[in-house]
Amino acid sequence: MGDRYVLEDMLKLGSIIGGEDSGHMIFLRSPHHRGRDPDRPAAGCGHGLDGKPLSELAKLMDIYPQKLINVDVKSKPDISTVPRILEAIERAEKQLGEQGRVLVRYSGTQNMCRVMVEGPSDGVTEKHCMEIADVVRSVLG
Repeated sequence: MGDRYVLEDMLKLGSIIGGEDSGHMIFLRSPHHRGRDPDRPAAGCGHGLDGKPLSELAKLMDIYPQKLINVDVKSKPDISTVPRILEAIERAEKQLGEQGRVLVRYSGTQNMCRVMVEGPSDGVTEKHCMEIADVVRSVLG
């Protein structure tokens, strides 16, 4: 969620291709580095894939159910300074372990906090996302 975070994870993991559900793709070895235009990402598909078909590369990906809730907020304090929100995030991360992830960030253009959770099942993912969103709503909404 957010190409900045995708790029950050790509660099951390040594990935050459990354993207978002929105269709925004990042190809680190391509002259078409980033783009929302479907032609530009398609042009990048041939770069750095070592001749492997995309169907083979897709088998390497683990896809988890994802839930996103946008919460309207009245203010945007640094999330790391809001103990109740931090506790909710930490609780979800602890329960998810290596089977999911949590991302809570503010929109750059709206008075909104985006709560995204990926997890091993739809039910678990939705449960954690709702719990964090409820805390954000009660503290900042």
